[in-house]
Amino acid sequence: MPKNRPYIFYELTNSICSTCLQKVEAKVVIQDNHVYLHKHCFTHGPEKVLISTDADYYKLCREYLKPSEMPQVWNTPIKYGCPYDCGLCPDHEQHSCLTLVEVIDKCNLQCPICYAESSPQQEKIRTLEEIDRMFDAIVRNEGEPDIVQISGGEPTIHPQFFEILDLAKTKPIKHLMVNTNGVRIAQDREFAKRLADYMPGFELYLQFDSFEQDALRELRGADLTEIRRKAIEHLNEFNISTTLVVTLKKGLNDHEVGSIIQYGLQQRCVRGVTFQPIQAAGRLEEFDPSRDRLTLSEVRQMIIDQSGVFTPQDMIPVPCHPDCLAMGYALKIGGNVLPLTGLIEPDVLLQGGRNTIVFEQDETLKSRVFELFSTNHSPESQTLSLKNLLCCLPMVAVPDQLSYDNVFRVLIMQFLDPHNFDVRSVKKSCVHIVHPDGRIIPFDTYNIFYRGDKEAQLEELRKKYTPLYENELEVL
Repeated sequence: MPKNRPYIFYELTNSICSTCLQKVEAKVVIQDNHVYLHKHCFTHGPEKVLISTDADYYKLCREYLKPSEMPQVWNTPIKYGCPYDCGLCPDHEQHSCLTLVEVIDKCNLQCPICYAESSPQQEKIRTLEEIDRMFDAIVRNEGEPDIVQISGGEPTIHPQFFEILDLAKTKPIKHLMVNTNGVRIAQDREFAKRLADYMPGFELYLQFDSFEQDALRELRGADLTEIRRKAIEHLNEFNISTTLVVTLKKGLNDHEVGSIIQYGLQQRCVRGVTFQPIQAAGRLEEFDPSRDRLTLSEVRQMIIDQSGVFTPQDMIPVPCHPDCLAMGYALKIGGNVLPLTGLIEPDVLLQGGRNTIVFEQDETLKSRVFELFSTNHSPESQTLSLKNLLCCLPMVAVPDQLSYDNVFRVLIMQFLDPHNFDVRSVKKSCVHIVHPDGRIIPFDTYNIFYRGDKEAQLEELRKKYTPLYENELEVL
């Protein structure tokens, strides 16, 4: 009798060697309900990387694919192939649902896990003219960008911070976010009050990793307990839309997933929680990817087990980038929490074969569910989608005054790094960063290849490849 391999070969993709970053072939295999990348570098040998702890959910993600939405223009030609041509090149399969503009490298913290390696010692502060060009690059690509996030460093310490917000408000941006550690908001009530002037269409993306001092010190280099409390107090006072952003590290703060969701549900200003497992990029002082990393499937299960709100039917893949994004929606109404996704029967959501979603024969419901769970529109338009979706579900009463204040969403946002890198998946990335020269680059590849002096190292990699095309800017 021939001997069987101990796994099922599921599909083939390309990855990169986590040591030299050279492109390598990778097999996706399923073993004991876990999903792994098997890859082999001719210089550094084999690697086996866990990419999912739930093979059924991994397969489910293939059922949530939708036709790719392209940007209005491409920024770079295809020359060496993904991921060496960012971006966006015509080989990319998704426009920018969310684009980051890093306005400053300087920060008032020095977090041990910072992917941008920001610190008080960094001096780079972009001028208003540079930032204007970066905004214009997004508008050139998107026409009316859905979500633009001002980031850093710590953007609130930029000497022209409010001028940046004023400038952004002159652009056709549907929803503006500020990524912040909350220190200035906590220490300066008048600063927080002024932020309220930019509502609606404005939101804070607030670091909120843990309630425990030791975890905060390990992740952020300081006990920020009081800072977080005071920041939320000010944001609640002025009801400034806020998403709590939790950087998760296995065994450190992952037991707090449920308590952070429950905390967020009690806060007037909080519209949801985003969980981001640590990406192996930038400054990682105490991080072993084989020991400390979390997969999206693990975080999804923690939300189901700990939140007391969301069931497996409530946490579904996001069609823009189903490998790396999962989302659940709920409504906060009169002190009660109503999860939405689970109201739609699974056999209605998922029938038929691969890459097919059939909602009985109801095309209206189908289009509204896709509209709701896509990230390619603003939170205000998502509220309208919620109303439309609820109208399709007769067991739910639609509140007359339903607004963005009633929305509560939980999002898992997993980023790819040299260990779990999958070229097939990164082509679907919809979270991008504006390079200072105007290129729009996927977040995943930016931190590996294009941040700071890393592009000089990329040039050495490119020399190993024969150019595919020299001036290919047509849609393939």
